[in-house]
Formats: sequence, structure tokens, C-alpha cells
Amino acid sequence: MSSPAVEAQLPQVPAEAGIQSRSPMAIAWSRLRRNRVAMVAGVFLIVLHVICIFAEFFAPYPEGQTNRDLFYLPPTKIHFRDENGRLTWPYVYAYTKVDRGLHRYEPDPSLGKFPIKFFVRGHRYKVLGLFETDIHLYGVDPPAVIYPLGADLYGRDILSRIWYGGRRTLFVGVIGILISTTIGLVYGATSGYFGGKVDNVMMRIAEIIISIPQFYLLVALSAILPVGLSSTTRFFLVTVIIGFIGWAGLSRVIRGMVLSLRAQEFVEGARAAGASTWRIIRRHIIPNTLSYLIVSMTIQLPGFILSEASLSFIGLGIQEPQASWGLMLSDGQNLAALSRYPWILAPGFFIAASVLAWSFLGDGVRDAFDPRHQD
Repeated sequence: MSSPAVEAQLPQVPAEAGIQSRSPMAIAWSRLRRNRVAMVAGVFLIVLHVICIFAEFFAPYPEGQTNRDLFYLPPTKIHFRDENGRLTWPYVYAYTKVDRGLHRYEPDPSLGKFPIKFFVRGHRYKVLGLFETDIHLYGVDPPAVIYPLGADLYGRDILSRIWYGGRRTLFVGVIGILISTTIGLVYGATSGYFGGKVDNVMMRIAEIIISIPQFYLLVALSAILPVGLSSTTRFFLVTVIIGFIGWAGLSRVIRGMVLSLRAQEFVEGARAAGASTWRIIRRHIIPNTLSYLIVSMTIQLPGFILSEASLSFIGLGIQEPQASWGLMLSDGQNLAALSRYPWILAPGFFIAASVLAWSFLGDGVRDAFDPRHQD
């Protein structure tokens, strides 16, 4: 047993040592978990992306299935009580059109009740292109339909198209930001590391791109796409175009960080040890910019989502019969239809909710990586 005198001479380890010894990523994650708003936004985005990835399962109807008898059908009312006011299994009624001119509908109890069924069989589809199935989360027997958010001008289920369209709108943003970040990172790191004339020329090119209004450049590049392109090809090209637009501003920030990093001792040591230029950039420079890149990606992603939605809204993005949130929202340009059938604006809610969620998450990630942040 050690004596008090000996214990007094032993070095005292502060209580915070365990925290200080953790990696920056672990510290940032710990801070992020304590930000409730950011965590709720992150969970919402995960759920939304999962639903859109497996849209065929969560959507009871195909993306392009039309119904001439249900143009602008209002949101289907789901009943949880029977005629006597007692709780019952949820059910819906079939609807009958009572005014063809104004597209007015009334439920028709004479056709009976149609209970909502779960894990029902419907149209066939492939899960992630791997295996085929016909199981859907929910549905009802015909002639009834279940349109929780109503129908559009072609009688298509708006909620089903929102799940299909979200797969394009959301993942255009994700893929676009990955392309943009990769270009900006490589371009900025190269410019900052070499410096001199190389840096001067590369930054002037970046400044020229920054000086062009991004939305107009985006519209111009999208407008030159051939008219006869398939929807899949157009979707791919729009994604690439969006990704190539936003890299210039990021490259300037990365260039400034690299100018500071290349004078650090660990970079000089790697250079003295004979490491090649690209190895130094890849192994020592780029990893030290990752925290900023993560913050930048989460903050900029809402802008990419809005870019796709804007292009599709004006008819230069995703084309019918495929869906995207911007394309679906373009139906609201008809003020007469909008005043009578306000549910056609539902895609706008999902655009606003996803952009707001990414903004909250981006703010939380920024605070988590901020070294001046107080726990």
C-alpha cells in the first residue's frame, strides 16, 4: 500500500483527460447527439430517404398509374369509427363523381366499406433491382382507392408520386454535392499546394465561374440538353450538371486551408522523407480538411435540392411520366386549379421540410465541429 507522501508525488490526471484523449470525430459526435433539434432533423431525413429508396413498397400505386374517373380527387377520408361512433378497423368508402366540370366527389356508402389492408399484393416491382415482389405496405380493394393526399390532374395518387419523386429530388442533391465536393477538394488542394502561377491561374478560373449567376448557368446548361433524351438519361445529366456548378466557392476555401497546412511541420517532414507531391496531398493535406468538408456538405445540400426542384418546376429537369417534387409542384401554376384543389401543393411541403431539416442538421454539425464550442 502506498503512503500519502508517495501518492502526493504521483502526477494527477485531470477528470477531463478521458474526454481530451478522444478523437475529434468522437468529440463532434458527442456534441451533435446533445443537439436535439439536429438529431430530430437527422432522424427525419433518414426515415424520408429510406421511404423514398423503397418507394415501390411504401406506395400502393405505380408512379404513372392514371385514373380518368378520379381527376383531382380530394384526400381520401379514413374512418376509424363506425356509424354508431364505436372504434373499428380503419376503412374508406369508394367515391362517386357528382360534378364533372368542377371535379367534385362524394363518398358512396352503398358500395360498402373497404377496410385498409396491410402488406397487400399489388403491381410487381424489383427491390433495389435485385429481386421481384408484389408486396406493398397498405392498400384497399377496388373500386375504392386510398389517396391520403388526394389525386393530381391525371387521377394519380399524389403521395405515391411523392415517394417516387423524392428518390430523384433528394438523391440529385446527395449525388450532386458529392460531385461538387470532390471537384472542389481536388481543385482547391492542388491550387493551394503548388501556389505561384498555378495557383493564380486556377483561382482566376474559379472566380470566373463564381461570377456567373449559378441559377442562370444551370438553366442554360439544362436547356441545351437534347429534347429526345429519355427521362433516365436526363435525370443523370441534370445530376451531373448540378454537381459541376457549385464547386468553385468550395475550392477557394480549401485552397486557403491548404496554403496554411503546407507550411506545417508534418508536411515539411513528409516532404523531407521523400514523399511524392500527390502522396502528401492525399495522406496529409486532404484528411485535415475533412471536418470542414462535412460541415460544408450538410449546409450546402439544401441548395442542391432546391436547384433540382427549380429546374423541374420550369420544365428543364425531370420530365413526365417520371416524378420529382419540383415537377409535381408545377401543377400549382394554374391558379384556378390551386384555389379549388389546394392539395396539389403537397410536394412543396416536402421540399420545405427536407430543406429545413438539412439546414438544422447542418447547423448542428457546424457547432459540433467548432473548436470554440462550449460543452
